This record gives sequence, C-alpha cells and structure tokens, in this order.
Amino acid sequence: MRKILFLTAIMLLTVSSAFAQKNVKYNQYGVAVSSDVLDVESQDGFLVIASPNSGYKIWFDNRAQVDVGAFFGAPDFADPIGNGASIRRARFAIKAQVDENWYGEFDMDLANGLVELKDAIVRYTGIPNLELQVGNFKENFSMQRNTSSRYLQFIERPMVCSALAPSRHLGFNAKYDNPWLWVSAGIFGQEVAGEEEWTNVADNNKDFGRGISFLNLTGFSATSKIVFRPLCKLENAGLHIGAAHSFRTTKTSMATGEWGTYRASARNSTSINRKKYLDTNNLKDYDFNHLWTVELAGHVGGFRVEGAYMADQVHFKDTELTNHFDGWYVQCGYLLFGGKQRYDAKGAKYTRAERGRKWGDLELCARYEYCNLNDTRDNAKEKVYGGSAEAYTVGLNWWVTNNVRMQLNYQFNNNDRYANGKGKLNVGYDVDGNPTKDYTKVVAPDGKAGVDYNMVALRFEVDF
Repeated sequence: MRKILFLTAIMLLTVSSAFAQKNVKYNQYGVAVSSDVLDVESQDGFLVIASPNSGYKIWFDNRAQVDVGAFFGAPDFADPIGNGASIRRARFAIKAQVDENWYGEFDMDLANGLVELKDAIVRYTGIPNLELQVGNFKENFSMQRNTSSRYLQFIERPMVCSALAPSRHLGFNAKYDNPWLWVSAGIFGQEVAGEEEWTNVADNNKDFGRGISFLNLTGFSATSKIVFRPLCKLENAGLHIGAAHSFRTTKTSMATGEWGTYRASARNSTSINRKKYLDTNNLKDYDFNHLWTVELAGHVGGFRVEGAYMADQVHFKDTELTNHFDGWYVQCGYLLFGGKQRYDAKGAKYTRAERGRKWGDLELCARYEYCNLNDTRDNAKEKVYGGSAEAYTVGLNWWVTNNVRMQLNYQFNNNDRYANGKGKLNVGYDVDGNPTKDYTKVVAPDGKAGVDYNMVALRFEVDF
C-alpha cells in the first residue's frame, strides 16, 4: 500500500511539474518571465491598462490641436501677414509606471508632417517626496512654460516666455515637494528635438570636439526653482509664490557657425504668423547668461490669476559689460458657469479645469504682456535694438468635455520701431515715402513707427 501511495505521489508531482513547465511564459529572447492579467479601462477618455496586483500601469496621452488665424489692421507699409490654418500639435505619447518606483515616458510631435521628439523620461520615485529623472524634458523654470499646452488659458504662451524661458533639454533633475514647499534643481545639456538639432550636435562634436565642459563653462545650463504654497490646506483656493534662476552657456545644439553667440527672439504670440518681429540677432563673444524670474499665481473657486517677471543678464568674454533683456505678463480667467480651477501640486502649475455644467463651461480670460529685447543703456556691452512689443488679449475657452476644448482669442499687437526681425521687416516710411526696414530712416507723417495689427485665432482641441 505504501508503495502504491508513494508511486502515486511521484506521478502527481511529475504531472504537476510538467503542467507548470508547459505554462511557463518566455519573452522573445527565450527568458522565462512572470505574467499578470491586466485590466483595461477608459479614465476620462484616456486608455489605461493596469495590473490589479502590482504597480504596473501603461496609458496613452495624445492630443491634436487645429488652429485657424486671421490678421488685420496692419499699416500699409507693413509686410503682408498671411491668414492661415495649421496643425499646431499632433502629439503621440506612451507613459508607463513599470512598478511602484520607476516611470518611463516617450512623447513625440507630428504636427504639419514634421517629426520632433518632445519628452523621453526615466524617473525614480522610491524616496518619499523626492523625484529623480533623466532624459529630455522641460527645465523647471517658468510656470507658464511648464504648463501643458492642453491647459493653457490662451492659444499661445506670452512673448517673454518664447524669447527667454528655457524649454526641453537633455539632462538630470531632482525635485522635492510637500504640500507647502516645492524645490527643483537640474543640470542640462543640448536641445533634443529634430534632425536639425542632432546634426548640429554631431557636427560640433565631430568637427570641433565641442561638448559639455564644466571646467570651461560651456555646453550646459544649471536651473533651479523654489515655490511656496502658504494656502495649501485650503480645498478650493491656493497661492503660488515662485522664483527661479538659470545659469546658461552656449549649447552644442546650436549651428556650428553660431557657437559662442547669444540670440533671443519671439513671435507675437501666434504660430500662424511666422514673422519674428522681436530678434536680437546673434550677439558675438557670448560667455554665459543669468536668467531669472519671479512669479505669483492664485485661485479661488472658478477664478485664477497668474503673472511673472523675467530677466536675462548676458555676459561676454573679456569684458565686464553686459546686455539686459526682460519682460512680464499678467493674466486671469474666470469660469462662468460654476466650474473650478485646479492646481497640480506635483508639477507646481495649473491643470485641467473642472466644468460646472454637463455641457461644459466657459472661461473668460484676459492678458497683458510685454517683451523687451532692446538694450540702449550707456553701460551696455553693445547697443542692441532687438525690438520691444506689448499685446492685449481677450479669450473665451469652451471646456466642452474632459477631452474636448475650443479656444477663441482676439489680440492687439503693438511693436516698436526696432521690431524689424533682424532688419528683414518694414517698420515705417522713409523721407521719400517708401517703406523702410531701417528704423533710423523712418519719417512717418505722425511720427509713429512699428507694425501694429490685430489677430483673431481659433483652436479646436481633443485629448485622448
């Protein structure tokens, strides 16, 4: 009897082992892997695949933005501004929380048929309140720059952000946050975007041996930011007080012929009018620059306000003289039908608004902005006439659903006589009554120079 029981047990173990081996799963490289049954669901219109047994989750984060713009009211001497339409963004992103501590993200833009890398991130969050990440992503400097394009109050960011605020670069960043304090610091190298930037990086390395050098202070930037949130315990209100600084040097993503130069430029808050009225041109013998900003934002219920001042002190080789550029903006918005503004505490920025009605909500917005790329100080390194401009904008945002939004903007742009796009654009009439690009030759009948014009723009957006 004992022999029978023993043989039966051996047979059961053999069958069980064979069955278990038959159900072992292997990856494409022949390595045995663990497997898990995943749940698939839609979270506010975003496809999410997650494990109920572990920290694994993967989701898509895509968006399409279609813009239409019309321009009118420019003076007769101005270069023609073409009305038009464009695919402002066509983003495809895959994001994954691979376990409790590790996160990865890949984001690209296919707008207007051009491929451009946006985010490529590896992030570790295994230490409480601390986030470490490496890859290509936005430097934590400007609140407006770091706000997702999905949730901007206006169709475009302010001019001063386009001209001065850094965006995405390859680097490493550490961030600490708790309910009332948010601190970030990072080291960054070149811009990683498309073929042009990579060609510049490769040519600078191949032909000149240029790269990141901390001893020679070239090829990198160091950016830090701190934010205080004294009203963090309030449920339906908040206050954001922030300041940031960035030490910047020339980057290898610049064209080889532009290495060691500084340039700032901006369009008048629209991507359809491609003219960059504001442009310092390339300033030679550039060494480094100190970029800094202070910002203040807050919200109560459906109302929020945001403003910032930004300045850039540019230093040059073999001289203590500098050039200075700056600008500021203030904007506000109010949800008219009971909606609420939302603040993203982890990102220290604003996010999707909460709609007040089933059909959505309307947000009425207003903004004033100013950007100055002139430096005519007596102690400036050189007189720079890059132009200055101000813009007045009113907007109406229709938050249709959690995934659909429409934006309507009216904007008046006021460019000064120096805003001639590096000498390429007309700014007035000369003594013979002919349009001229030379601001020193402008003799307008009423003494006015510079291109002023109006813009009406419409955006259709879907996030999925």
